[in-house]
Amino acid sequence: MYPGQLFMMLIGGLLIYLAIARKFEPLLLLPIGFGAILSNIPVAGIAGPDGLLGYIYHIGIETGVFPLLIFMGVGALTDFSALIARPTTLFLGAAAQFGIFTTLLGALSLNLLPGFDYTLADASAIAIIGGADGPTAIFLASRLSPDLLGAIAVAAYSYMALVPIIQPPIMRALTTEAERKIVMCQLRPVSRLEKILFPFTVLILCILFLPSAAPLIGMLMFGNLLREAGVVERLSKAAQNEIINIVTIFLGLAVGSKLSADRFLTLDTLGILALGAIAFCIGTAAGVLMGKGMNRLTGGKINPLIGAAGVSAVPMAARVVNKVGLEADHHNFLLMHAMGPNVAGVIGSAVAAGVLLAIVGGP
Repeated sequence: MYPGQLFMMLIGGLLIYLAIARKFEPLLLLPIGFGAILSNIPVAGIAGPDGLLGYIYHIGIETGVFPLLIFMGVGALTDFSALIARPTTLFLGAAAQFGIFTTLLGALSLNLLPGFDYTLADASAIAIIGGADGPTAIFLASRLSPDLLGAIAVAAYSYMALVPIIQPPIMRALTTEAERKIVMCQLRPVSRLEKILFPFTVLILCILFLPSAAPLIGMLMFGNLLREAGVVERLSKAAQNEIINIVTIFLGLAVGSKLSADRFLTLDTLGILALGAIAFCIGTAAGVLMGKGMNRLTGGKINPLIGAAGVSAVPMAARVVNKVGLEADHHNFLLMHAMGPNVAGVIGSAVAAGVLLAIVGGP
């Protein structure tokens, strides 16, 4: 066994430890960690083209099927009522994607340093980490930069798991105590018809303006339609449970198969981890600053904290917003208000991926 393989097996063990002991994204870090251990076993060739993990990767990741099925499950699990009741929160979800495009430029700038050689496709795949959306990051990386998939996936899910640690200091630094105490008015009730029409509305807009995002947006909206239709409860529950659970297992193992020593232990990986953190921080800050702008435009009716939920770590980012709001005022519950920009962030990250895919194109 080479030292690099042993080191990567230890990295896999660390991911499993974080999943079990720290509960950091356990649904994915655990299978990713175990996949990393399996892929670094000498001679076995489990992650090779003819190995089990190699087959899983080819069937689910190279084809893009696994991330799309995950999006269907996310759609079935997501209630878009908060976004429908206050459509202006779409701007908060859009602002939080600013970190993606800023980091793209940062990745290209790293090429000025010796040892870095990111193509535009590589930089685009790395930048999507700022959206804090694991399936979208995997989908785009599999299309634009398959060799960096393992590092990008680990970075994306690691930063998603660190949302409660990374976001609060940024939120407090960019807002005053008075702003954090702002109490928002109750959201209006949303009718069943509105919920049913919403997936079609989003899909039509996607077809008209950004067809390249249709795979992700389409599966997200299909899953949501299963939820809201009210006549296919069995299918909705299957999407929410059995299908997404099975796919999550295989997705994690497939991503872990790309954590072999020869692929992961490179200078490019360190660059990805650093750029991913920057992207996530910029996305959070941009969302909060947009929230401050909307607060002024509405005469103080919007609490800027909800802008931090514009990253698509659902529902963790919304819970963090609620927690920070409660620290300022124990009677100020922001969870439902934060869910609007939070689910908007899911759509926003898919749109950003579609833009990058349309501009850069696949290999």
